[in-house]
Amino acid sequence: MKALICLPVLLLALAGCAGKTAYRESCGSQSDAAWKELDLAKAEGFAGTVSYSKALSLLTAAKTQQQFEGYQGCTEKAEKARFYIRESRAGR
Repeated sequence: MKALICLPVLLLALAGCAGKTAYRESCGSQSDAAWKELDLAKAEGFAGTVSYSKALSLLTAAKTQQQFEGYQGCTEKAEKARFYIRESRAGR
């Protein structure tokens, strides 16, 4: 009887864990790439300081979401940050 009660609870818990990790790898790789690109943009020097600031802000927010396992939001913010890094290199 206990097994019949525990099994559905266990399956529900595992399904919840699997949903949280769907974007984990993407979050990590996008964030790492964006930080490297941001460092390169900073070293090159550029006129697009507004875009650089936006990118830095988005990467900080992405890191926060990564810490709280908000992997989908982390991935989205890291992708947006990479866009702003490209814009900053173009001087926009």
